[in-house]
Amino acid sequence: MRNLKYLAFTGLLAGVASIILGSADAQMQAPAPGPSVAEIKATAEAIQTLEDQQKTITDNQAKIDAKLAGIADAVHQTKLFAARVR
Repeated sequence: MRNLKYLAFTGLLAGVASIILGSADAQMQAPAPGPSVAEIKATAEAIQTLEDQQKTITDNQAKIDAKLAGIADAVHQTKLFAARVR
């Protein structure tokens, strides 16, 4: 009985030791290399292009809104004049 407890305790210690050593090995591995300078520059250029496109889209949307407001006003005036004619 004592041998069985000793054997179980030894197995438990071996398991804990393997977990500790396994995690220590994983921590000692070299970190993955970061992005290169060329990748960083390409990403910055892509971001700048997207920002320029968003600015253009915003400007175009403002022009569209102004034209729609003008059309809505013209339609409103046309309805007023048409109502006077009747």
